This record gives sequence, structure tokens and C-alpha cells, in this order.
Amino acid sequence: MTTSESDLLARVPSQLFIDGQWTDADGSRTLVVRDPATGEVIREIADASPADGIRALDAAVAAQEAWGATAPRERSDILRRAFDLVQEHKEDLALLMTIEMGKPLAEARGEVVYGGEFLRWFSEEAVRISGRYGLNPEGTGRTIVSQHPVGPSFFITPWNFPFAMATRKIAPALAAGCTVVIKPAELTPLTTLFFVQLLVEAGVPAGVVNVITTSSSSDVSAPIIADPRLRKLSFTGSTPVGQKLIAQAAEGVLRVSMELGGNAPFVVFEDADLDRAVEGAMVAKFRNIGQACTAANRFIVHESVAEEFARRVSERVAAMKVGRGTEDGVQIGPLIDDRAVAKAQELVGDAVERGARVLVGGHALEGAGTFYEPTVVKDVVAGSAILREEIFGPVLAITTFADEDEAVRLANDTEYGLVSYVFTSDLARGHRMIDRLETGMMGLNVGVISNAAAPFGGVKQSGVGREGGLEGIHEYLNVKYTLIPA
Repeated sequence: MTTSESDLLARVPSQLFIDGQWTDADGSRTLVVRDPATGEVIREIADASPADGIRALDAAVAAQEAWGATAPRERSDILRRAFDLVQEHKEDLALLMTIEMGKPLAEARGEVVYGGEFLRWFSEEAVRISGRYGLNPEGTGRTIVSQHPVGPSFFITPWNFPFAMATRKIAPALAAGCTVVIKPAELTPLTTLFFVQLLVEAGVPAGVVNVITTSSSSDVSAPIIADPRLRKLSFTGSTPVGQKLIAQAAEGVLRVSMELGGNAPFVVFEDADLDRAVEGAMVAKFRNIGQACTAANRFIVHESVAEEFARRVSERVAAMKVGRGTEDGVQIGPLIDDRAVAKAQELVGDAVERGARVLVGGHALEGAGTFYEPTVVKDVVAGSAILREEIFGPVLAITTFADEDEAVRLANDTEYGLVSYVFTSDLARGHRMIDRLETGMMGLNVGVISNAAAPFGGVKQSGVGREGGLEGIHEYLNVKYTLIPA
């Protein structure tokens, strides 16, 4: 670890943040955070108990009335100042993510840009919360439709995008006038702890944002979700965990936003621009080391171009540099932990046993850290686990199709429906795919689609609700109808 890395880590708080104060966990419990590239402990931080979680909710509840009554322009200005502070500290945030999560530094810088845009976007949306007024059809009264903050909100964020997932939830909540308790992932909590310092510097009042870090996620989360004062739950993570959280939230009839698992199809038609398709494949698959819910999972390629597509992507993948994300030129960092490596190995092994061929990679790397070779697997057959399960690793799996109907059938043959990618030169076909593919988002001849100004979310078991775009702030607003006599 370099001196600059040590200096940065020393500036990251190690305590919980509750009611505007840094505080130790109940019983002074602690947990350790490790660098996945080396396995070394990089920081020891507070490990919250269920009682700490309720203390955080107490603070959010106490701050809700005042924050909800704060002028929209003031909320907007605070978010804009937070955006500016993020720009000032973008190198710190990027390096911190690379250390605790493993992604290459260049990608971490990209995440800072992406995540920061949610602060800027929702600073602008805060002053555009609207309603309507008019005479009712019978002429007997006048209708007022207004929007109001949902109330105290609980956020559970994942380890793979520790900055963007925090801003994507916190920014619209604050813009709408909601207070927040956020629980970052145990594996990557440091980025959120650093970020909350910037929010405080930007002027966020005490109790409006509270951060609890814990190694006992379910034990700490359950009492918060069960508390009748909580009004909103937002979670990003796996579908099985999301299903359990939805069940818990049902007891209190909470508003929920769930951004869950994905099994994204990447469809390459016979008329596709292969250069563009290969470029799209590289970013759709290997961005964030393949550890993204939007990562292309199943490459469904027309049989007439499958060999050439496989050859081109294999050449690119074979040339990728693997290493610690802070090293120059590294494109593939470590997977988050040993379980992720084992899963990648298991999925590739199952595909090969069923007849698939490994063209590049296919093995875990020996030595320190949790590294898996960037891999291309071709001729994957129906029934292979790699076509059903979310890979969450740097493995590109290719299967083939003969016509458009078969491509659609294969693409939709999953319980997930987050995002799809389609490459074709036929505009009419592209429009048909918009209608026929069962996903909440689609990239047409592009491999990266996320943008703060667009609604992010899926259908089927990929979740409910949207984050970002014009739609994002409405997840944190209740609609009220009032009738006034004419």
C-alpha cells in the first residue's frame, strides 16, 4: 500500500454517523474491511447492532418534519454543493473505491462522474416538484393535486458500485424532502462514510442522513423495516434477498424500490456492425470486472456471424491486463471475494461439461487476491447454469440462434428483466426488439446505458420502481388530492 493510500484511508471515518455525530457502535463492536486484491485488512470500523439501527431511525424521524418543510431551493442548493464537493474530491473517491472494491482506477473515476450526476440532476429536480389545480368535471368543486415527502427512508446498498448506489438513492430522497438511514455493504462501506462527510460539508442538517455499517445486515435491518415510523425501503442487490425484504416491508405496507438481479441478453443479429458489437460487448461484459447487474450475461449471436464475433472478442479478451486496480493499464481487477471466484469457476465448469469450449481464460489465478481470468466460452448449450444464473464475473458466454423469433425466445427465457442489448443495422428490427424484449431498459447498438437523466430499473424479478430520470423523485413523493367547493 502506498503512502497516498494510507493517508486517504486515515481520513475515512471509522464510526457510525447518527444525528449529525460520529459515534461508536453499541458495545464498541468493530468489523474489518479488506482489499480484495491482496486480502490485507485496510480499515477497522464500527459494527452496528440492532439498537444502533433504531438510534439512526430515531434521528431520521426527528429530523423529518423540519427537512420536509425546508424550501425546495435550499434542498437544491445543498445537493448542488455536494456535487461540487464530489468534483473536488473525485480522485479520493475513485482511489478509495479501487482499494476497497478492486475495480480499475479508470473505472472508479467513471463511477465518480456517473454517481455525481445524480446529485446534480436531483438538485435540479428538487425545485420542479409539481401538482395541478382545476375545476372538476361536474363543476361542483376545484381539485388540488399536491405531492409531499414519503418520509423516513431506509437504504441498503450493494458492494459493486459503492458511490453511485449511494448517490442514486440519497439524492432523490433529499430532493423530495425525505430523511435517510443508509446501510452500505459490509464489504465496501468506506466510500459511503467518506461521502457523508461531503454531505455534511455541503450543509445537510443533523439527522437528515444517517449511516450505519454492520456485519449483521439482516439483524440490524429487520427492526428498522418493522418500525411503523419508517415509510420507504430501497434496496439494490440479489433477487432472493429482495424478495425477503419485500415480504418484511409488506407488514408495514412500505413504499419499496427494488433494483434486483439481472440476466442480460446481448443479441447480435446477422446484419450487425461487428466492430461496434465487439466494442459494445467489451464494455457490457467486462465493465466493473463483470460485477454489475447490467452486465451482459448471455451473448446470443446469429449463427452466421458467431465464429467471427467469437474470434474478435477472444483477441480483445486475451490482451486484457489483470492486476490490482491501482496499477497502470489494468482492465480486470479482483473479484470481490473467494465465493465470487468459486461461482465463476463452477459456472464455466458446468458449461464445459455440457459441451462448451473455452476460447480464452477459464481459470482462477493463483496467489494473493481473488482474481479470475477474463474468459470467453463458446457453444454454450441450453440448460447450462451459465445461461440461467447471474455470472457476476468476467466470463463471456456465447450461444447461437437462427432467426429473429428464436433470438427473442432465448432472450426472454429468464425470470429476470433488467436490461437487454441489441445490435442490428435494421432500424425496423430495432424497434421490434423494443416492443418484444421483456426488460425495463435496452441498449440499441450501445453497450453502456446508465445515465442519471434516465429511469433505471427492471421488470419481472429484476425489481420494482425506477431510479434516476424524471421518474426517480416520484419514488419519494406521496400524491394528495384535495377537493374545494366551487
